[in-house]
Amino acid sequence: MAMVEKGDMAPDFELPQDGGRTFRLSELRGKPVVLYFYPKDDTSTCTAQAIEFSTRKGEFDALGIPVVGLSPDTPKSHDKFKAKHDITVGLVADPEKKVVQDYGVWTEKSMYGRKYMGVERSTFLIDADGRIAEVWRKVKLKGHVDAVLKAAKSLHDASRA
Repeated sequence: MAMVEKGDMAPDFELPQDGGRTFRLSELRGKPVVLYFYPKDDTSTCTAQAIEFSTRKGEFDALGIPVVGLSPDTPKSHDKFKAKHDITVGLVADPEKKVVQDYGVWTEKSMYGRKYMGVERSTFLIDADGRIAEVWRKVKLKGHVDAVLKAAKSLHDASRA
């Protein structure tokens, strides 16, 4: 399985999105984007993460940087999740688990001694040219959105210089 690293071209993809839309990463070329991978809709940490990104969405919008979450859940699950928790960032569905594999975030995990495959919570800041500008793997939520926003501001400022 490939491991996407800083400096690599972000693997392009086209997947169903919440609200019956289709999301194409390449359509965002010309502007940076935050792409975060999370394990499952409506679980405690994933919900807190989506709410935090949604709460800070205005700050990302001011930089012209969309925030997109991606999980193996279905678009229908995303729609329910967004409505239940007032999530305002876009959510993309990867039920075939192709994109999570392309980005190297589909990994072996362990809970209570049981091994299973799942999404490793990860965030990628992709620059306007489609290159990976920053990577956060094995994300712990505390301070994470602040760190992503700080990197996004610095990328934004560098592109204006």
